[in-house]
Amino acid sequence: MILLDRVSKSYSKKSDSTALERISLHIEPKEFVIIVGPSGAGKSTLLKLLTREEKPTTGKIIVGGIDYEHLKDKDVPRLRRRIGVVFQDFKLLPNKTVFENVAFALEIIGISTKEIKHTVPRVLDIVGLKGKEKSMPMELSGGERQRVAIARAIVRQPKILIADEPTGNLDPKHAWDVIRVLEKINRFGTTVLLTTHNQDIVNKLKRRVITIEGGKVTSDHSGGTYRA
Repeated sequence: MILLDRVSKSYSKKSDSTALERISLHIEPKEFVIIVGPSGAGKSTLLKLLTREEKPTTGKIIVGGIDYEHLKDKDVPRLRRRIGVVFQDFKLLPNKTVFENVAFALEIIGISTKEIKHTVPRVLDIVGLKGKEKSMPMELSGGERQRVAIARAIVRQPKILIADEPTGNLDPKHAWDVIRVLEKINRFGTTVLLTTHNQDIVNKLKRRVITIEGGKVTSDHSGGTYRA
């Protein structure tokens, strides 16, 4: 599903500008993988490489059978439909309802109104927001807003969901509500990549944990713990 072979990323020719150094990873379809590491370790750069916001300086990236080396710029939007992304700060449209926020992700790719009316309620039910369709973002708790963001990210049925610090702004209860939704989506067959600084989440989930420090993978193990 995701293969990185000796991937490096530098933002200039200076040696101290290397964000990632010869990263090699293989993530299987339907895996749930947690990526941890201190701020500035290279986690965000890794995610930007996967979504093709950035290009590697050296190395090979293959996602879902697509070799990024041969990926044309015009095909990047199609790639991104296969990769859902959730951020720490929700990025919801404040003047649209919950339904409209999720529907917007389908509207921009030309999905019919009939299909949208069928699909959006089903996805909101998956993330536990049935009955909230007409609510505005500011009427929701932080955890509910993040679940709207997750619904928007998965409504196009991506093969991969990247959750970049999705619980960073949430209290423990709402954080775990979001994590349970991510686990549910993973059970449906979506590959999930979660970045987090929350040791409690990492240690209780007991999933595969990849640690990045100084732009390098320093550990990669299943069911382990993490200490920041």
